[in-house]
Amino acid sequence: MPKQRIMREMILEAAFELARTQGPEHVMVKNIAEKLGCSVQPIYSYYSNMDELKQELADYTGKFFKQYIAEHLDKNDYSRSVGAAYIRLAQTEPHLYRLYMMRKRPDIHSLDDIYRKEGDPKVVQHLSEILNIGFDKAKSLYLNMIIYTQGLSFILATQGPDFGTEEILAQLDEAFKAFVTQAVK
Repeated sequence: MPKQRIMREMILEAAFELARTQGPEHVMVKNIAEKLGCSVQPIYSYYSNMDELKQELADYTGKFFKQYIAEHLDKNDYSRSVGAAYIRLAQTEPHLYRLYMMRKRPDIHSLDDIYRKEGDPKVVQHLSEILNIGFDKAKSLYLNMIIYTQGLSFILATQGPDFGTEEILAQLDEAFKAFVTQAVK
């Protein structure tokens, strides 16, 4: 029986599964090779170093995040459902959350960069319309919610699934009300 040819996508998917089930610290060439049942040679034939593989893995995880958020989005309540989706993602996929959100990002140098990378203009438009506020105020409100949501999500991702999700969601609602009050002044 001929040996299975190892493809780049297989390596990436194996790295993703290792990160998802065991944590990003377990994404090592020897562990990927073991998972694929091959030597390390095929991995190094596609990736010149681990930094290259980890960057591609972060991009792949980012696509997974966008798909997860889209699947859990309530189009009638963008602002709450986006935040709640991030909270639930951090709780259900803590290893992936740490891999993607808690990494050094060379393309982020400001809060505006965070908005451009993590934000969704539909949410800003939705906030602007339902609160009858200008785009800039809606964007500021949304950025505050991104920052606050990521902070709460970090708590869930590091403390584990037993931490009170409902308590976190209630806190998110309280913060949203406070940020709305500030935005409509």
